[in-house]
This record gives sequence, structure tokens and C-alpha cells, in this order.
Amino acid sequence: MHTRRTHRRTRIGGTRIRATFLAAALLATACSAGGASTSAGPAAQAAGATEPATASLAPLPKATPGELSPYYEQKLGWRDCGVPGFQCATMKAPLDYAKPAEGDVRLAVARKKATGPGKRLGSLLVNPGGPGGSAIGYLQQYAGIGYPEKVRAQYDMVAVDPRGVARSEPIECLDGREMDAYTRTDVTPDDQDETDELVDAFKEFAEGCGADSPKLLRHVSTVEAARDMDVLRAVLGDDRLTYVGASYGTLLGATYAGLFPDRAGRLVLDGAMDPSLPARRLNLEQTAGFETAFQSFAKDCVRRADCPLGDKNATPTQVGRNLKAFFDDLDAKPIPTGDADARKLTESLATTGVIAAMYDEGAWQQLRKSLTSATKENDGAGLLALSDSYYEREADGGYSNLMFANAAVNCLDLPAAFSSPDEVRDALPDFEKASPVFGEGLAWASLNCTYWPVQASGEPHRIEAAGATPIVVVGTTRDPATPYRWAEALADQLSSGRLLTYEGDGHTAYGRGSTCIDSAIDTYLLRGTAPEDGKRCS
Repeated sequence: MHTRRTHRRTRIGGTRIRATFLAAALLATACSAGGASTSAGPAAQAAGATEPATASLAPLPKATPGELSPYYEQKLGWRDCGVPGFQCATMKAPLDYAKPAEGDVRLAVARKKATGPGKRLGSLLVNPGGPGGSAIGYLQQYAGIGYPEKVRAQYDMVAVDPRGVARSEPIECLDGREMDAYTRTDVTPDDQDETDELVDAFKEFAEGCGADSPKLLRHVSTVEAARDMDVLRAVLGDDRLTYVGASYGTLLGATYAGLFPDRAGRLVLDGAMDPSLPARRLNLEQTAGFETAFQSFAKDCVRRADCPLGDKNATPTQVGRNLKAFFDDLDAKPIPTGDADARKLTESLATTGVIAAMYDEGAWQQLRKSLTSATKENDGAGLLALSDSYYEREADGGYSNLMFANAAVNCLDLPAAFSSPDEVRDALPDFEKASPVFGEGLAWASLNCTYWPVQASGEPHRIEAAGATPIVVVGTTRDPATPYRWAEALADQLSSGRLLTYEGDGHTAYGRGSTCIDSAIDTYLLRGTAPEDGKRCS
């Protein structure tokens, strides 16, 4: 899956699902590309390696290179965004930091100025994750109006869509009809013909991305996006970066701290990723994370009268078997949805719909209703709506560029998880053990970067950010997309990491209703006082 993040913002039926997503196994990954280096040699971890990296991301020189001065000294021309209270601007960054004379990339920036009263503390940059999520959309739809009033009073709320994302020269790969076909592709192939169809779908997707954005595709790494954030920090007039990043946004923020530890200010990394893991290990551990979330959903479901997957005596294992049997039925015979484009609910679309609801326990009621409609009434509309929201499919049949940017960043950041379908087959027992419900599909979906037109430039590595001020790393114990162990690992790697734990369900913790979590983060942002390492909240 992708680590996609919406924070009570993406509308699904009558519910808003928060997600930071790793879409259909385009897993958000760690990297060390774009001119940065690690303390060990390249390829410290081969694709498929199972042990975490020991190399550490090396900081960049403190002095800004002269050839980058025009970027750091540029002035932004702020203008009306068309959204009340917000201003927008365009910032230039070098396409290739190693060769800045060879061209620029134009990045969209938005802000909402501090509302006061009280002392202005500077700019607070936010990123919702993905990779591929629009930070500007997140700012305008949630952070700029939904963050605590006292935070918005003292900070200019700011967002930049990372290179290749949304308003910042977006990567494009397939049109709407092609994406419809792609999302329906069977990711649990039963024979060689179905395996070939899946491989062809991945190849078509990759070829589309390569044909549309051949130059940009080589320069959308997490390190390059982190370097862009430093340019923005300087342009905004801040000595240090203040930042809240969720899901993949934690990798972006941690990478910034690793590259610029002396410029890292108050950083909140919510729903943390572990940059030391190779792609296959990341995918496997995330698969286990979705199983943990599903077990929690199953326990809740059977206690409710409208649970379509078992009665009060059913165990989570039995609930999982019932759901898997439903998926198998769809694999054999998709069901109608009433969709205007005559799409039927396939196994792959239904699986995506269920996974979408794992991101927020607030969506569980809608999931129960959608599963009831599908299993009892042969109506797949509810699960299709969940899937469409996950993929950001619009009512007119078009798609945002989320999935395209997601693949572009992930496949550049780390070597592919698998080199062939045979390797996936060999790994199936491990993935199915991690999740009897989702393991098979997530294993096959991990094959996507195998056919990418651009060679990966990153590798797994640790991030220490020696010398940085305290960095708050937030982990949720039953997080589906970024398992809690990742937050523990990142907090341990960072020399100044402070682990803040939310004991609960769903993806990420800030703004989910825990006064304990929100108070700790607000205090850190407003006063600079980090919570005690190991603090736990519920």
C-alpha cells in the first residue's frame, strides 16, 4: 500500500478517513539520493536483503554552495490562492542539485499567515505523507483551519507540494480509463496467464511514467525534496525549520534533519518510518501492520449486531477467513456496483477498499455497512467508493497524480523489493504468515518497482542527525501503515529522538482526539519543550 495521509479530510460516503498511504504496495521508502551520501559505500543493502542498514546519512556542508545562492536568495511573489485566508507562490529549485545550471523545477507553495495575538514564532511547514499527497491540499483543507488555534495564532502555516506532486510539475503516467484498468488488475494471480497480465500492468504503468516525465523522474527523491525544504526555509526567513510530517512525511522530515542537523528546529514526525530497512522488509513489516489493524477491527466487528463477517463467538482468525472467502468469490465473479462507467467490484478493488478503512477506526462502521451490502445484497458500491477514495479517483473518472508520484518517489528511493515473479512466489509464505488476509496481494503488489524505467538512486540507511535539537517521533501501537516498531527504530536512530506513543488504532496520532498526545505536541511546538522520551498516551 502507499502511505497516504488525509487527516479527517478525504470524504468517503458520509465519513472522512484519515490515511497516510502506501498505495497498493508502492511502499513509502527511505533513500539517500540527490547529492547526499551515506557513511558506507553504495548498495549497503541489496534488493531483498532482510537486515537493516548500518550506514548513516551524512550531513551536507553547513555553508551553502555559491551556485545555489540564487535559489536561497529568491523572493516569493505571494498572490491570492482562490481560497479565503491563503496565499500562494511559486518557488524555484534546481532540478539536479549536483548540476544546478542544467535547469529548474518549479514548486508550488502556500501559506496562511499567523492569526495572532501573541508572538509570531515563524513558519510551520506541514506535509501529509504519501509520497504523493498534496501538502497544499492538506494545508488548505485541514492544517490551516484545523490545527489548534493557539498553534495557528503563532505560526504562519506553510506547505510546499514536493517535486512531482500535485501543483509542483506533477508526474503523470496513465489516463483515467487506463488507471481504472490498472486498479482492477488481479494481484493474486492463480496461473501464469494472470501473472503475465499483472506484469504487463506494472510495465504499462512504468512506461507511461517514463514517457511523460523522463527528466523529472530521475529527480524526485526524498533527499532532493528535503533539500527543497531547506531552500524554502531560507526564503521564508527562518533560521531553523519547524515541521510536522505524517507517515512518509516523517521520512522527509528525518531526512531533512540528517542533512541539516544544525538547521533542524522543532520537528514532529507522526506515524514514523524506519529508513534503515530495504524495500522487501518494509513491505513485509507493513503487511504485518495491516494484519494487526485488521485483528483489531475484527474484534470490534463481532461485538456489533451489523457485523457481516461473524457473530459474537467468532474469533478474529475466523473473521479473516470469512473475508478471504469473500475476496475469493469476487476473484471468480465480480459483483455490480451501479457505477456510471460500468465498473464491477473485483477482488483487487474490494481489498483496497477494506485496507482504506484500516487507516481510521472511524471508518469501521462504513466498512461494515459496505461489506454487508456486498455480501448480502450483491452490491459493491460501498467498497468501490472506499477504493476510489484511496486512489483519489474523481467523480468524472479522472485521478489525481498521487499514485504516479507515489511510485516515482518509492522506486527511486530504494532498489526494488523483488526482481522477478519467481522471487515473489518464494516469498509468499512469509507474507501470508504476516497476514493471512492481505499477504498474498501485498506480496505481488511489491513487484511494481521491478519494471521501473529509472534506476534507484537511494539505499537503506540510518538517520542520526547528530547535533539536532530534540525531535519528537510519534508512534501508534496498532498503526496499519507505519507499524509501531518503525517509530521505535527511528527514535532510537536519531541522536535526539524522543519517542511519544499513542496506544490505540489508526494511522498517526496528532489530532485524533487524545488530549495527552495533542498537548505534548502543542507544548513542543509553542514552547520548545519536548515530551519525556518514552511518554505513553491513550
